[in-house]
Amino acid sequence: MERLVILALIGFFAQLVDGSLGMAYGLTSTSLLLLFGIAPSIASASVHLAEVVTTAASGISHWKFGNVDRNVVLRLIVPGSLGAFVGACFLSSLPGHLVKPYVSGFLFLLGLYVLLRFVRFPVNTNTSVAPEKRSTNWTDTPLGLVAGFLDATGGGGWGPLTTPVLLARKDLEPRKVIGSVDTSEFAIAVSASLGFLLTLGWQKVDWTWVFLLMGGGVLAAPLAAWIVRKVPPEFLGVSVGGMILVTNAKILLSVLKASDHIIWIVYGLLGVSWLFAIGIAWRNFRRSKS
Repeated sequence: MERLVILALIGFFAQLVDGSLGMAYGLTSTSLLLLFGIAPSIASASVHLAEVVTTAASGISHWKFGNVDRNVVLRLIVPGSLGAFVGACFLSSLPGHLVKPYVSGFLFLLGLYVLLRFVRFPVNTNTSVAPEKRSTNWTDTPLGLVAGFLDATGGGGWGPLTTPVLLARKDLEPRKVIGSVDTSEFAIAVSASLGFLLTLGWQKVDWTWVFLLMGGGVLAAPLAAWIVRKVPPEFLGVSVGGMILVTNAKILLSVLKASDHIIWIVYGLLGVSWLFAIGIAWRNFRRSKS
């Protein structure tokens, strides 16, 4: 019973993060599932199956409010779906105890990226773009392929990888970047789920876990909508990035059989760095409002 409650809370917290930042549902939920001893392939499969529902709801909402660039979505979903399917099959073929440290290492690096992204770069609130500019960038195809593969093998990464790249191009409104990434993620979740089901089999998936992750996410959605209006995204970003770092550091240190002395040093450095990053993000936010 305790594990069931924890799974529901993981789904709730992950959706709270994703709904507030537009990214990191997979990173957050997979990191926490690995922390509780769930095998990487089962964790990623559970997360992607739950995301089929959450991304569908998110995509419909963005489409309704005009936050989607159809051309970008079409260029992302085909290579992204292929990469996600191949990544799911690849992860499922590997022994869980061997691949777990690599998955945690990948998630650790993405957590570091998320933290630095919100510390160094302010959130772009400019919603204007020249009307004559059209999104025709050919790099969407390789971006989708790589992001889809890494998302399936790491249990997350579609948003953190694709969103910053598209924002950097300057030919899309930020709201359409987030809307297009969230909408295309539905196809990625479906493709990854199919790959896991074909290679792992239906019997390997604990559907109770999946439904609990879904339920927690559905309950968190309205609260996330409120939080994103009240709490600075910079503050949320570094908070979540630090949490992902600490969570996966615990797994990596356990795999490496680090001594207690080393563990305390690593946790101390991570803790100080995390608090420092939160302070910088808060200072940057206050300066932007002054």
